[in-house]
Amino acid sequence: MSVVDDRPATPAEAPRHRPNALLALLRNSWRQLTSMRTALVLLFLLAVAAIPGSVLPQRGVNPEDVRDFYTAYPDLAPMLDRVGAFEAFGSVWFSAIYLLLFTSLIGCITPRLRDHVRALRAAPPAVPKRLDRLPEHAVAPAPAGGAAAIAETLRRRRWRVVVRGDGISAEKGYLKETGNLIFHTSMVVVLVGVALGSWYGWHGNRLLVAGAEHVFCNTRQQYAEAKLGPRVGDDLPGFCMQLDEFDARFLPTGQPAFYNAKVTVDEDGGPPSSAEFSVNSPLRLDGANVYLLGHGYAPVIRYTDRFGGTQTSPVPFLSNGDIGLTSEGLAAFPDANVDPETGARDPNLQVAFSGLYLPTAPEQPPFTRSLHPSEQNPLLDLVAYRGNLGLDAGIPGSVYQLDQRQVRNGRLTEIGAKQLRMGESWTLDDGTKVEFVGTEPYIVLSVRYDPGTMPLLVSSIGLVLGLMGSLFVRRRRVFVRLLPAGSGYPGGGSPTGGSSLVEVAGLPRTEHPGFAAEFAQLVSAIRGDGRGGEAGSGAGSGVRAREGAE
Repeated sequence: MSVVDDRPATPAEAPRHRPNALLALLRNSWRQLTSMRTALVLLFLLAVAAIPGSVLPQRGVNPEDVRDFYTAYPDLAPMLDRVGAFEAFGSVWFSAIYLLLFTSLIGCITPRLRDHVRALRAAPPAVPKRLDRLPEHAVAPAPAGGAAAIAETLRRRRWRVVVRGDGISAEKGYLKETGNLIFHTSMVVVLVGVALGSWYGWHGNRLLVAGAEHVFCNTRQQYAEAKLGPRVGDDLPGFCMQLDEFDARFLPTGQPAFYNAKVTVDEDGGPPSSAEFSVNSPLRLDGANVYLLGHGYAPVIRYTDRFGGTQTSPVPFLSNGDIGLTSEGLAAFPDANVDPETGARDPNLQVAFSGLYLPTAPEQPPFTRSLHPSEQNPLLDLVAYRGNLGLDAGIPGSVYQLDQRQVRNGRLTEIGAKQLRMGESWTLDDGTKVEFVGTEPYIVLSVRYDPGTMPLLVSSIGLVLGLMGSLFVRRRRVFVRLLPAGSGYPGGGSPTGGSSLVEVAGLPRTEHPGFAAEFAQLVSAIRGDGRGGEAGSGAGSGVRAREGAE
Protein backbone atom coordinates (compact mmCIF):
# COMPACT_ATOMS: atom_id res chain seq x y z
CA MET A 1 0.00 0.00 0.00
CA SER A 2 1.49 3.32 -1.04
CA VAL A 3 1.38 6.38 1.07
CA VAL A 4 0.88 9.77 -0.58
CA ASP A 5 2.48 12.74 1.11
CA ASP A 6 -0.03 15.55 0.58
CA ARG A 7 1.56 17.96 2.97
CA PRO A 8 1.97 21.51 1.58
CA ALA A 9 5.46 22.54 0.64
CA THR A 10 7.36 24.37 3.29
CA PRO A 11 8.59 27.91 2.58
CA ALA A 12 12.12 26.57 2.27
CA GLU A 13 11.07 23.99 -0.35
CA ALA A 14 8.75 26.14 -2.49
CA PRO A 15 11.31 28.54 -4.01
CA ARG A 16 13.26 25.65 -5.54
CA HIS A 17 10.53 25.26 -8.18
CA ARG A 18 10.23 28.94 -9.04
CA PRO A 19 13.51 29.38 -10.98
CA ASN A 20 12.68 26.38 -13.18
CA ALA A 21 9.18 27.70 -13.88
CA LEU A 22 10.52 31.18 -14.64
CA LEU A 23 13.21 29.77 -16.90
CA ALA A 24 10.63 27.68 -18.76
CA LEU A 25 8.39 30.74 -19.19
CA LEU A 26 11.26 32.80 -20.58
CA ARG A 27 12.32 29.97 -22.90
CA ASN A 28 8.79 29.50 -24.27
CA SER A 29 8.34 33.25 -24.67
CA TRP A 30 11.59 33.49 -26.62
CA ARG A 31 10.57 30.58 -28.84
CA GLN A 32 7.25 32.23 -29.60
CA LEU A 33 8.88 35.59 -30.32
CA THR A 34 11.49 34.12 -32.67
CA SER A 35 9.09 31.90 -34.59
CA MET A 36 8.33 32.68 -38.21
CA ARG A 37 4.62 32.99 -37.42
CA THR A 38 5.32 35.76 -34.91
CA ALA A 39 7.59 37.53 -37.40
CA LEU A 40 4.83 37.51 -40.02
CA VAL A 41 2.29 38.81 -37.49
CA LEU A 42 4.66 41.61 -36.44
CA LEU A 43 5.33 42.49 -40.08
CA PHE A 44 1.58 42.73 -40.67
CA LEU A 45 1.16 44.87 -37.54
CA LEU A 46 3.97 47.16 -38.71
CA ALA A 47 2.16 47.67 -42.02
CA VAL A 48 -1.09 48.42 -40.17
CA ALA A 49 0.71 50.80 -37.79
CA ALA A 50 2.09 52.71 -40.78
CA ILE A 51 -1.42 53.52 -42.06
CA PRO A 52 -1.93 56.57 -39.77
CA GLY A 53 1.40 57.95 -40.98
CA SER A 54 0.17 57.69 -44.57
CA VAL A 55 -3.40 58.89 -44.08
CA LEU A 56 -3.03 61.60 -41.42
CA PRO A 57 -0.76 64.67 -41.72
CA GLN A 58 2.55 64.30 -39.92
CA ARG A 59 4.02 67.07 -37.81
CA GLY A 60 7.56 66.35 -38.95
CA VAL A 61 6.63 66.51 -42.65
CA ASN A 62 4.07 69.31 -42.86
CA PRO A 63 3.10 71.05 -39.61
CA GLU A 64 0.76 73.39 -41.52
CA ASP A 65 -1.43 70.45 -42.51
CA VAL A 66 -1.57 69.37 -38.86
CA ARG A 67 -2.80 72.84 -37.87
CA ASP A 68 -5.40 72.71 -40.64
CA PHE A 69 -6.53 69.30 -39.34
CA TYR A 70 -6.94 70.80 -35.87
CA THR A 71 -9.07 73.57 -37.38
CA ALA A 72 -11.23 71.16 -39.39
CA TYR A 73 -11.64 68.56 -36.60
CA PRO A 74 -11.28 70.34 -33.25
CA ASP A 75 -12.70 67.41 -31.25
CA LEU A 76 -10.97 64.54 -33.01
CA ALA A 77 -7.50 66.07 -33.44
CA PRO A 78 -6.55 66.27 -29.71
CA MET A 79 -7.48 62.60 -29.19
CA LEU A 80 -5.37 61.54 -32.17
CA ASP A 81 -2.51 63.67 -30.94
CA ARG A 82 -2.56 62.02 -27.52
CA VAL A 83 -1.93 58.60 -29.10
CA GLY A 84 0.80 59.97 -31.37
CA ALA A 85 -1.12 59.74 -34.64
CA PHE A 86 0.51 62.95 -35.98
CA GLU A 87 3.97 61.53 -35.27
CA ALA A 88 3.15 57.93 -36.11
CA PHE A 89 6.63 56.74 -37.08
CA GLY A 90 8.13 58.07 -33.85
CA SER A 91 5.35 56.93 -31.54
CA VAL A 92 5.79 54.44 -28.72
CA TRP A 93 3.53 51.82 -30.27
CA PHE A 94 5.25 51.96 -33.67
CA SER A 95 8.68 51.77 -32.04
CA ALA A 96 7.57 48.78 -29.93
CA ILE A 97 6.42 46.83 -32.99
CA TYR A 98 9.57 47.85 -34.82
CA LEU A 99 11.89 46.60 -32.06
CA LEU A 100 9.94 43.37 -31.55
CA LEU A 101 10.14 42.64 -35.29
CA PHE A 102 13.86 43.37 -35.26
CA THR A 103 14.40 41.03 -32.29
CA SER A 104 12.19 38.34 -33.82
CA LEU A 105 14.10 38.36 -37.12
CA ILE A 106 17.48 38.22 -35.38
CA GLY A 107 16.33 35.34 -33.18
CA CYS A 108 14.89 33.52 -36.19
CA ILE A 109 17.91 33.98 -38.46
CA THR A 110 20.67 33.09 -36.00
CA PRO A 111 19.82 29.38 -35.41
CA ARG A 112 18.93 28.89 -39.08
CA LEU A 113 22.27 30.37 -40.11
CA ARG A 114 24.08 28.07 -37.72
CA ASP A 115 22.25 25.02 -39.04
CA HIS A 116 22.85 26.08 -42.65
CA VAL A 117 26.59 26.46 -42.06
CA ARG A 118 26.66 22.97 -40.55
CA ALA A 119 24.78 21.61 -43.57
CA LEU A 120 27.23 23.27 -45.97
CA ARG A 121 30.18 21.77 -44.14
CA ALA A 122 28.63 18.31 -43.79
CA ALA A 123 28.98 15.68 -46.51
CA PRO A 124 25.89 14.25 -48.25
CA PRO A 125 24.42 11.24 -46.40
CA ALA A 126 25.40 7.66 -47.19
CA VAL A 127 23.60 5.68 -49.86
CA PRO A 128 20.44 4.03 -48.43
CA LYS A 129 20.08 0.25 -48.58
CA ARG A 130 16.76 0.21 -50.48
CA LEU A 131 17.09 2.72 -53.31
CA ASP A 132 13.96 1.35 -54.99
CA ARG A 133 11.83 3.00 -52.29
CA LEU A 134 12.85 6.53 -53.30
CA PRO A 135 10.52 8.57 -55.53
CA GLU A 136 12.80 8.27 -58.59
CA HIS A 137 14.65 5.03 -59.37
CA ALA A 138 16.51 3.58 -62.35
CA VAL A 139 19.02 0.82 -63.25
CA ALA A 140 21.39 1.29 -66.18
CA PRO A 141 24.72 0.00 -67.48
CA ALA A 142 27.67 1.55 -65.69
CA PRO A 143 30.09 3.81 -67.57
CA ALA A 144 33.57 2.62 -68.35
CA GLY A 145 35.21 4.77 -65.74
CA GLY A 146 33.15 3.39 -62.88
CA ALA A 147 32.61 5.45 -59.75
CA ALA A 148 35.19 8.06 -60.72
CA ALA A 149 33.45 8.75 -64.04
CA ILE A 150 30.03 8.99 -62.34
CA ALA A 151 31.37 11.39 -59.72
CA GLU A 152 32.96 13.58 -62.40
CA THR A 153 29.66 13.65 -64.34
CA LEU A 154 27.81 14.83 -61.25
CA ARG A 155 30.44 17.44 -60.40
CA ARG A 156 30.22 18.92 -63.90
CA ARG A 157 26.53 19.42 -63.20
CA ARG A 158 27.36 21.28 -59.95
CA TRP A 159 26.41 18.52 -57.53
CA ARG A 160 28.24 18.06 -54.24
CA VAL A 161 29.60 14.53 -54.48
CA VAL A 162 30.98 12.03 -51.96
CA VAL A 163 32.22 8.58 -53.00
CA ARG A 164 32.07 5.84 -50.36
CA GLY A 165 33.24 2.50 -51.80
CA ASP A 166 30.68 1.43 -54.41
CA GLY A 167 28.20 4.09 -53.35
CA ILE A 168 28.05 7.70 -54.56
CA SER A 169 26.01 10.38 -52.76
CA ALA A 170 25.29 13.78 -54.32
CA GLU A 171 23.27 16.76 -53.17
CA LYS A 172 22.27 20.06 -54.77
CA GLY A 173 20.11 23.11 -54.04
CA TYR A 174 21.72 24.67 -50.97
CA LEU A 175 21.04 28.09 -52.51
CA LYS A 176 17.38 27.74 -51.49
CA GLU A 177 18.18 28.06 -47.81
CA THR A 178 20.89 30.59 -48.62
CA GLY A 179 18.26 32.67 -50.42
CA ASN A 180 15.96 32.39 -47.42
CA LEU A 181 18.68 33.63 -45.10
CA ILE A 182 19.66 36.46 -47.47
CA PHE A 183 16.01 37.51 -47.71
CA HIS A 184 15.47 37.62 -43.95
CA THR A 185 18.86 39.21 -43.30
CA SER A 186 17.99 41.89 -45.84
CA MET A 187 14.80 42.59 -43.91
CA VAL A 188 16.94 43.19 -40.82
CA VAL A 189 19.19 45.51 -42.84
CA VAL A 190 16.07 47.39 -43.99
CA LEU A 191 15.12 47.98 -40.37
CA VAL A 192 18.69 49.08 -39.59
CA GLY A 193 18.67 51.48 -42.55
CA VAL A 194 15.38 53.01 -41.50
CA ALA A 195 16.67 53.40 -37.95
CA LEU A 196 19.88 55.08 -39.15
CA GLY A 197 17.90 57.50 -41.31
CA SER A 198 15.56 58.30 -38.43
CA TRP A 199 18.30 58.85 -35.83
CA TYR A 200 21.07 60.48 -37.85
CA GLY A 201 19.22 61.88 -40.88
CA TRP A 202 17.81 65.36 -41.35
CA HIS A 203 15.98 67.37 -43.97
CA GLY A 204 14.77 70.91 -44.51
CA ASN A 205 12.72 72.78 -47.12
CA ARG A 206 13.01 76.37 -48.18
CA LEU A 207 12.31 78.74 -51.04
CA LEU A 208 15.19 80.45 -52.88
CA VAL A 209 14.68 83.55 -55.05
CA ALA A 210 17.09 84.26 -57.89
CA GLY A 211 19.63 87.03 -57.36
CA ALA A 212 22.85 87.82 -55.52
CA GLU A 213 20.96 89.44 -52.64
CA HIS A 214 19.13 86.17 -51.88
CA VAL A 215 21.78 83.73 -50.63
CA PHE A 216 20.85 80.63 -48.67
CA CYS A 217 23.26 79.21 -46.08
CA ASN A 218 22.73 75.81 -44.55
CA THR A 219 21.64 76.72 -41.04
CA ARG A 220 18.52 75.54 -39.30
CA GLN A 221 17.20 79.09 -38.93
CA GLN A 222 17.09 79.61 -42.72
CA TYR A 223 14.71 76.72 -43.37
CA ALA A 224 10.99 77.26 -43.65
CA GLU A 225 10.55 73.83 -42.12
CA ALA A 226 13.19 71.41 -40.90
CA LYS A 227 13.35 68.09 -39.10
CA LEU A 228 16.52 66.82 -37.47
CA GLY A 229 17.00 63.34 -36.12
CA PRO A 230 17.44 62.94 -32.36
CA ARG A 231 21.17 62.23 -32.83
CA VAL A 232 21.74 65.30 -35.04
CA GLY A 233 22.97 68.56 -33.58
CA ASP A 234 22.66 72.08 -35.00
CA ASP A 235 26.10 71.85 -36.63
CA LEU A 236 24.92 71.08 -40.17
CA PRO A 237 27.29 70.80 -43.17
CA GLY A 238 28.51 74.27 -44.07
CA PHE A 239 27.65 75.59 -47.51
CA CYS A 240 25.91 78.58 -49.09
CA MET A 241 23.96 78.67 -52.34
CA GLN A 242 22.82 81.38 -54.73
CA LEU A 243 20.35 80.86 -57.58
CA ASP A 244 21.83 82.39 -60.76
CA GLU A 245 19.44 81.17 -63.47
CA PHE A 246 16.37 79.00 -63.74
CA ASP A 247 15.09 77.48 -66.96
CA ALA A 248 11.51 76.21 -67.04
CA ARG A 249 9.88 74.81 -70.16
CA PHE A 250 6.27 73.74 -70.49
CA LEU A 251 4.13 71.80 -72.92
CA PRO A 252 1.28 73.61 -74.67
CA THR A 253 -1.08 72.00 -72.15
CA GLY A 254 0.82 73.61 -69.29
CA GLN A 255 2.49 70.45 -68.04
CA PRO A 256 6.13 71.04 -67.05
CA ALA A 257 8.61 69.52 -69.50
CA PHE A 258 11.96 70.66 -68.15
CA TYR A 259 13.31 72.32 -65.00
CA ASN A 260 16.97 73.25 -64.60
CA ALA A 261 18.60 75.43 -61.96
CA LYS A 262 22.06 76.99 -62.21
CA VAL A 263 23.53 77.91 -58.85
CA THR A 264 26.75 79.10 -57.27
CA VAL A 265 27.80 76.96 -54.31
CA ASP A 266 30.30 78.02 -51.68
CA GLU A 267 31.30 75.04 -49.53
CA ASP A 268 33.46 75.40 -46.44
CA GLY A 269 37.08 74.93 -47.30
CA GLY A 270 36.73 75.47 -51.05
CA PRO A 271 36.26 78.26 -53.60
CA PRO A 272 32.80 79.08 -55.03
CA SER A 273 31.79 76.82 -57.88
CA SER A 274 28.97 76.67 -60.41
CA ALA A 275 26.61 73.73 -60.53
CA GLU A 276 23.38 72.65 -62.21
CA PHE A 277 20.64 70.32 -61.05
CA SER A 278 17.13 69.38 -62.07
CA VAL A 279 14.16 67.45 -60.72
CA ASN A 280 15.56 63.97 -61.28
CA SER A 281 19.24 64.92 -60.90
CA PRO A 282 19.87 66.33 -57.41
CA LEU A 283 22.90 68.36 -56.45
CA ARG A 284 25.15 66.15 -54.33
CA LEU A 285 27.28 68.01 -51.81
CA ASP A 286 29.51 66.85 -49.00
CA GLY A 287 27.09 65.70 -46.33
CA ALA A 288 23.84 66.75 -48.06
CA ASN A 289 21.82 66.36 -51.24
CA VAL A 290 19.81 69.25 -52.70
CA TYR A 291 16.60 68.35 -54.52
CA LEU A 292 14.53 70.59 -56.79
CA LEU A 293 10.85 70.28 -55.89
CA GLY A 294 9.20 73.08 -57.81
CA HIS A 295 9.29 76.70 -58.87
CA GLY A 296 7.24 79.87 -58.96
CA TYR A 297 7.38 83.62 -59.42
CA ALA A 298 8.28 86.47 -57.09
CA PRO A 299 6.74 89.77 -58.34
CA VAL A 300 9.10 92.70 -57.77
CA ILE A 301 7.05 95.45 -56.07
CA ARG A 302 8.31 98.97 -55.38
CA TYR A 303 6.50 101.12 -52.82
CA THR A 304 7.08 104.87 -52.47
CA ASP A 305 5.79 106.29 -49.18
CA ARG A 306 4.55 109.80 -48.34
CA PHE A 307 8.07 110.95 -47.44
CA GLY A 308 9.51 109.82 -50.79
CA GLY A 309 11.27 106.77 -49.40
CA THR A 310 11.19 103.71 -51.62
CA GLN A 311 11.34 100.03 -50.84
CA THR A 312 11.75 97.43 -53.57
CA SER A 313 11.44 93.76 -52.89
CA PRO A 314 10.78 90.54 -54.83
CA VAL A 315 7.89 88.90 -53.01
CA PRO A 316 7.44 85.13 -53.53
CA PHE A 317 3.85 84.23 -54.39
CA LEU A 318 2.81 80.65 -53.67
CA SER A 319 0.95 78.64 -56.27
CA ASN A 320 -2.61 77.70 -55.38
CA GLY A 321 -2.16 74.35 -57.12
CA ASP A 322 -3.62 74.89 -60.58
CA ILE A 323 -1.71 74.02 -63.73
CA GLY A 324 -1.36 77.69 -64.76
CA LEU A 325 0.66 78.61 -61.62
CA THR A 326 -1.93 81.09 -60.38
CA SER A 327 -0.23 82.38 -57.22
CA GLU A 328 -1.13 84.27 -54.08
CA GLY A 329 1.10 86.27 -51.81
CA LEU A 330 1.57 89.24 -49.50
CA ALA A 331 3.84 92.25 -49.90
CA ALA A 332 4.20 93.91 -46.49
CA PHE A 333 5.99 97.21 -45.81
CA PRO A 334 6.04 97.61 -42.02
CA ASP A 335 8.82 100.25 -42.15
CA ALA A 336 7.00 102.54 -44.58
CA ASN A 337 6.12 106.18 -43.84
CA VAL A 338 9.00 106.71 -41.44
CA ASP A 339 9.82 110.40 -40.95
CA PRO A 340 13.39 110.80 -42.28
CA GLU A 341 14.08 113.74 -39.93
CA THR A 342 12.85 112.35 -36.62
CA GLY A 343 12.90 108.65 -37.46
CA ALA A 344 9.43 108.35 -35.97
CA ARG A 345 7.32 105.49 -37.23
CA ASP A 346 3.57 105.41 -36.83
CA PRO A 347 2.50 101.72 -36.55
CA ASN A 348 -0.95 102.66 -37.82
CA LEU A 349 0.51 103.75 -41.18
CA GLN A 350 1.99 100.40 -42.12
CA VAL A 351 1.08 99.20 -45.62
CA ALA A 352 0.51 95.74 -47.08
CA PHE A 353 -0.68 94.45 -50.44
CA SER A 354 -2.45 91.12 -50.73
CA GLY A 355 -2.13 89.96 -54.31
CA LEU A 356 -2.98 87.41 -56.97
CA TYR A 357 -0.44 86.87 -59.74
CA LEU A 358 -1.38 85.41 -63.12
CA PRO A 359 1.61 84.52 -65.37
CA THR A 360 -0.72 84.33 -68.39
CA ALA A 361 -3.87 86.30 -67.73
CA PRO A 362 -6.89 86.03 -70.03
CA GLU A 363 -7.62 88.94 -72.34
CA GLN A 364 -11.01 89.56 -70.79
CA PRO A 365 -12.18 89.43 -67.15
CA PRO A 366 -12.62 87.71 -64.81
CA PHE A 367 -8.91 87.69 -63.97
CA THR A 368 -8.99 84.84 -61.47
CA ARG A 369 -7.02 82.07 -63.14
CA SER A 370 -3.85 81.86 -65.23
CA LEU A 371 -4.12 80.12 -68.58
CA HIS A 372 -0.50 78.92 -68.75
CA PRO A 373 2.42 78.66 -66.29
CA SER A 374 4.82 80.60 -68.53
CA GLU A 375 4.81 84.41 -68.42
CA GLN A 376 3.00 85.30 -71.64
CA ASN A 377 0.62 87.98 -70.30
CA PRO A 378 1.51 88.67 -66.64
CA LEU A 379 -1.04 90.41 -64.44
CA LEU A 380 -0.81 91.39 -60.76
CA ASP A 381 -4.07 91.94 -58.88
CA LEU A 382 -3.42 93.89 -55.66
CA VAL A 383 -5.60 94.79 -52.69
CA ALA A 384 -4.10 97.54 -50.50
CA TYR A 385 -4.38 97.70 -46.69
CA ARG A 386 -3.24 100.38 -44.29
CA GLY A 387 -2.99 100.22 -40.51
CA ASN A 388 -1.27 98.07 -37.92
CA LEU A 389 -0.01 94.80 -39.37
CA GLY A 390 0.36 93.27 -35.90
CA LEU A 391 3.99 92.29 -36.44
CA ASP A 392 5.00 93.67 -33.04
CA ALA A 393 2.43 91.62 -31.11
CA GLY A 394 4.71 88.58 -30.87
CA ILE A 395 2.09 86.28 -32.41
CA PRO A 396 3.49 83.90 -35.07
CA GLY A 397 1.95 84.25 -38.49
CA SER A 398 2.50 83.51 -42.15
CA VAL A 399 4.59 85.78 -44.36
CA TYR A 400 2.50 84.70 -47.35
CA GLN A 401 -0.96 85.60 -46.01
CA LEU A 402 -2.46 88.66 -44.39
CA ASP A 403 -3.49 88.31 -40.76
CA GLN A 404 -7.26 88.61 -41.11
CA ARG A 405 -7.63 89.14 -37.37
CA GLN A 406 -6.17 92.61 -37.84
CA VAL A 407 -8.84 93.32 -40.46
CA ARG A 408 -11.69 91.99 -38.35
CA ASN A 409 -10.73 94.04 -35.29
CA GLY A 410 -10.40 97.23 -37.37
CA ARG A 411 -6.63 97.68 -37.07
CA LEU A 412 -6.21 97.19 -40.81
CA THR A 413 -8.37 98.95 -43.37
CA GLU A 414 -8.80 98.04 -47.00
CA ILE A 415 -8.15 101.13 -49.11
CA GLY A 416 -8.61 99.86 -52.65
CA ALA A 417 -7.78 97.32 -55.33
CA LYS A 418 -5.99 97.56 -58.66
CA GLN A 419 -4.88 95.29 -61.48
CA LEU A 420 -1.40 96.05 -62.78
CA ARG A 421 0.44 94.97 -65.86
CA MET A 422 4.21 94.73 -65.76
CA GLY A 423 5.65 98.26 -65.57
CA GLU A 424 2.43 99.94 -64.41
CA SER A 425 1.96 101.83 -61.14
CA TRP A 426 -0.90 102.73 -58.80
CA THR A 427 -1.18 105.92 -56.76
CA LEU A 428 -3.05 105.47 -53.49
CA ASP A 429 -5.39 107.94 -51.79
CA ASP A 430 -2.62 109.37 -49.60
CA GLY A 431 -0.29 110.05 -52.52
CA THR A 432 1.89 107.01 -52.02
CA LYS A 433 2.61 104.81 -55.03
CA VAL A 434 3.11 101.13 -55.74
CA GLU A 435 4.73 99.81 -58.93
CA PHE A 436 4.85 96.38 -60.53
CA VAL A 437 8.48 96.36 -61.66
CA GLY A 438 8.80 92.77 -62.88
CA THR A 439 9.32 89.24 -61.59
CA GLU A 440 12.10 86.97 -60.42
CA PRO A 441 11.91 83.17 -60.53
CA TYR A 442 12.24 81.16 -57.35
CA ILE A 443 12.76 77.47 -56.70
CA VAL A 444 11.62 75.22 -53.87
CA LEU A 445 14.50 73.21 -52.41
CA SER A 446 14.64 70.16 -50.21
CA VAL A 447 18.03 69.61 -48.57
CA ARG A 448 18.42 66.11 -47.16
CA TYR A 449 20.90 63.76 -45.57
CA ASP A 450 20.00 60.13 -44.95
CA PRO A 451 22.76 57.71 -43.88
CA GLY A 452 20.34 54.80 -44.30
CA THR A 453 20.12 55.19 -48.09
CA MET A 454 22.98 52.83 -48.94
CA PRO A 455 21.88 50.08 -46.47
CA LEU A 456 18.38 50.31 -47.93
CA LEU A 457 19.73 49.98 -51.47
CA VAL A 458 21.87 46.97 -50.57
CA SER A 459 19.03 45.34 -48.64
CA SER A 460 16.58 45.89 -51.51
CA ILE A 461 18.93 44.07 -53.88
CA GLY A 462 19.36 41.33 -51.26
CA LEU A 463 15.59 40.98 -50.90
CA VAL A 464 15.14 40.41 -54.63
CA LEU A 465 18.08 38.01 -54.97
CA GLY A 466 17.14 36.10 -51.82
CA LEU A 467 13.53 35.78 -52.90
CA MET A 468 14.57 34.49 -56.32
CA GLY A 469 16.83 31.87 -54.74
CA SER A 470 14.14 30.84 -52.30
CA LEU A 471 11.45 30.48 -54.99
CA PHE A 472 13.35 28.97 -57.92
CA VAL A 473 15.97 26.71 -56.31
CA ARG A 474 14.99 23.22 -55.13
CA ARG A 475 17.10 21.05 -52.86
CA ARG A 476 17.44 17.43 -54.01
CA ARG A 477 19.63 14.36 -53.55
CA VAL A 478 20.85 11.61 -55.88
CA PHE A 479 22.31 8.25 -54.86
CA VAL A 480 24.22 5.86 -57.12
CA ARG A 481 25.34 2.28 -56.30
CA LEU A 482 27.53 0.10 -58.52
CA LEU A 483 26.17 -3.44 -59.01
CA PRO A 484 28.03 -6.46 -60.34
CA ALA A 485 26.97 -7.82 -63.71
CA GLY A 486 24.09 -10.31 -63.70
CA SER A 487 23.16 -9.67 -60.11
CA GLY A 488 19.59 -9.22 -58.98
CA TYR A 489 18.80 -5.71 -57.93
CA PRO A 490 16.25 -4.29 -55.52
CA GLY A 491 13.14 -3.68 -57.51
CA GLY A 492 12.98 -7.12 -59.08
CA GLY A 493 14.34 -8.77 -62.20
CA SER A 494 17.80 -8.70 -63.73
CA PRO A 495 18.67 -6.79 -66.89
CA THR A 496 20.43 -8.71 -69.63
CA GLY A 497 24.02 -8.01 -70.57
CA GLY A 498 27.41 -8.78 -69.23
CA SER A 499 28.51 -5.34 -68.11
CA SER A 500 28.22 -4.07 -64.58
CA LEU A 501 25.20 -2.02 -63.61
CA VAL A 502 24.46 1.14 -61.66
CA GLU A 503 21.38 1.68 -59.54
CA VAL A 504 20.36 5.36 -59.41
CA ALA A 505 17.74 6.94 -57.14
CA GLY A 506 16.64 10.53 -56.55
CA LEU A 507 14.95 12.29 -53.67
CA PRO A 508 13.64 15.89 -53.88
CA ARG A 509 13.76 17.52 -50.45
CA THR A 510 10.83 19.82 -51.37
CA GLU A 511 8.06 19.78 -53.95
CA HIS A 512 9.80 19.78 -57.34
CA PRO A 513 7.54 19.09 -60.37
CA GLY A 514 10.49 19.06 -62.78
CA PHE A 515 12.65 16.63 -60.83
CA ALA A 516 11.54 13.56 -62.86
CA ALA A 517 12.79 15.11 -66.10
CA GLU A 518 16.02 16.23 -64.44
CA PHE A 519 16.52 12.74 -63.04
CA ALA A 520 16.02 11.13 -66.45
CA GLN A 521 18.62 13.48 -67.98
CA LEU A 522 21.02 12.66 -65.17
CA VAL A 523 20.63 8.91 -65.75
CA SER A 524 21.34 9.45 -69.45
CA ALA A 525 24.45 11.43 -68.59
CA ILE A 526 25.67 8.68 -66.24
CA ARG A 527 25.13 6.04 -68.97
CA GLY A 528 27.17 8.22 -71.31
CA ASP A 529 25.33 7.10 -74.47
CA GLY A 530 22.41 9.55 -74.47
CA ARG A 531 19.77 6.80 -73.99
CA GLY A 532 17.37 6.65 -71.07
CA GLY A 533 17.70 3.91 -68.47
CA GLU A 534 14.92 1.95 -66.83
CA ALA A 535 13.84 5.02 -64.87
CA GLY A 536 10.55 5.44 -63.16
CA SER A 537 8.78 6.41 -60.02
CA GLY A 538 9.71 4.57 -56.84
CA ALA A 539 7.44 1.97 -55.33
CA GLY A 540 6.62 3.95 -52.21
CA SER A 541 5.02 7.29 -51.60
CA GLY A 542 7.04 10.31 -50.50
CA VAL A 543 6.65 9.36 -46.83
CA ARG A 544 7.70 5.73 -47.41
CA ALA A 545 10.59 6.91 -49.59
CA ARG A 546 12.01 9.00 -46.80
CA GLU A 547 11.52 6.15 -44.33
CA GLY A 548 13.33 3.78 -46.68
CA ALA A 549 16.18 6.27 -47.17
CA GLU A 550 16.66 6.37 -43.45
